[in-house]
Amino acid sequence: MSKSLKVAVFGGGSWATAIVKMLCENLETVGWYMRSDSSIDYIKENKHNPNYLSSAEFNTDQLYLSSDANEMAVYADILILAIPSAFLMSELSKVTEDLTEKTIFSAIKGIVPETGLIVGEHLHNHHGIPFENIGVITGPCHAEEVAMERLSYLTIACQDEEKAEQLSAVLSGDYIKCKTSDDIIGTEYAAMLKNIYAIAAGIAHGLGYGDNFQAVLISNAIREMKGYIKKVHKMKRNINNSAYLGDLLVTGYSTFSRNRMFGNMLGKGYTVKSAMMEMSMVAEGYYAVKSAFELNQTYQANTPIIDAVYNVVYLKRSPKRQFKLLTEFLD
Repeated sequence: MSKSLKVAVFGGGSWATAIVKMLCENLETVGWYMRSDSSIDYIKENKHNPNYLSSAEFNTDQLYLSSDANEMAVYADILILAIPSAFLMSELSKVTEDLTEKTIFSAIKGIVPETGLIVGEHLHNHHGIPFENIGVITGPCHAEEVAMERLSYLTIACQDEEKAEQLSAVLSGDYIKCKTSDDIIGTEYAAMLKNIYAIAAGIAHGLGYGDNFQAVLISNAIREMKGYIKKVHKMKRNINNSAYLGDLLVTGYSTFSRNRMFGNMLGKGYTVKSAMMEMSMVAEGYYAVKSAFELNQTYQANTPIIDAVYNVVYLKRSPKRQFKLLTEFLD
């Protein structure tokens, strides 16, 4: 592992902050692109992010901070994207540097709304980046537990095994364990779909369904995920591995899960707009369910849970009624 490897993280949220913290354990300098100059100034003075994971302190001598996305793209050999998917296109439009020779890992758990594509497919189709230069960082791993240095696991997926191993080495540490995978498409779709199922789990909780129903819901969700991903990208994979089932479980059950929180508010009677305003954070599943539903008009996977969440979130149908209907499809 080269401590002088140039890695830059794009994003100012909790997941970006957690990734920077991991990288600082192993690298001499870590690039960090944030849109907000005031946040950068705050970090330089106070040694922590003012808005997210404030318990995570940084040695600012290790940080190369910039609000210039192009400057950071020029600097880095490896770019890690940890921006909410809704803002990815606008942020990448600021970059004039040729990205085709860069290695880009996505830590984004969602769909690019403007194209309806997972991030890897978007980077390949719209920026001409070869698939061997594209990778995915997936969980199960909540940023909040990284900040507390609780043992967490990551899966690093890339067609180029050497690149996956290289990033795995600079993210691993005393409280972070990494494994690699060559299932870029499958792990990224799983990371997107689990947010939808977490919204479903939240809605069920908000409606008053108990643990018994939640167990059945998540059991059905992993089978639904398996069928959906198989339609999209057929290859040999074990859906019970941590990158699929593990990530689904932590997102569906954890109190740190924004998507579960969003669903819980919908189940309690909040409108979509009021729930999003109350959270003041992006729930990636909001965008993901629209894209997953629309893509499935082509794939035709059996997706009663995705359909129910779509009906609640986008068609504004009664959560109580939709989940009553959903119970007839679960086993």
